[in-house]
Amino acid sequence: MTEAGASPEDPWVKVEYAYSDNSLDPDDEDSDYHQESYKESYKDRRRRAHTQAEQKRRDAIKRGYDDLQTIVPTCQQQDFSIGSQKLSKAIVLQKTIDYIQFLHKEKKKQEEEVSTLRKDVMALKIMKVNYEQIVKAHQDNPHEGEDQVSDQVKFNVFQGIMDSLFQSFNASISVASFQELSACVFSWIEEHCKPQTLREIVIGVLHQLKNQLY
Repeated sequence: MTEAGASPEDPWVKVEYAYSDNSLDPDDEDSDYHQESYKESYKDRRRRAHTQAEQKRRDAIKRGYDDLQTIVPTCQQQDFSIGSQKLSKAIVLQKTIDYIQFLHKEKKKQEEEVSTLRKDVMALKIMKVNYEQIVKAHQDNPHEGEDQVSDQVKFNVFQGIMDSLFQSFNASISVASFQELSACVFSWIEEHCKPQTLREIVIGVLHQLKNQLY
């Protein structure tokens, strides 16, 4: 009977209404607070992670430039134009590029020298084979030396070799200027003074002289 006739002014009813109102639920207020706190902590974590990643990137770049200054010799040399100031990144990069280009040129130069040395070794091998053949021919015919030729014949052999070389020399050398003369001489030597070419010239001169003598 009392519940049915309860008035809204009854203080117990007011308390019941207050607790039944969702907007005043204390659990909802705690939930909103925790959500806001979670959002703020998530933003802080993202900001901190981004800052750490950026710092790692900058540290890696700095270590790279420090390594370049240690490796590249020209970066260690004092530049009097900037005094004792620390080298800027632009200068470090430029000196690195210059040093790499220098290394490429040195590599090419060494490769050319190796190629020249290989040609020299090949020429020496050919000469070695020729001398071995001469020694073997002498051993096979020990009395061949008894038929000694005169100095005139020796001179004729030398003259024949020089005449043959002079013909190609005269046809190849330009005397328009000393520079052209120098360039042509070296070019002629490389072309006409190869061991195999000289061997062919000598064989031809000896064959011709032998026909004249016998």
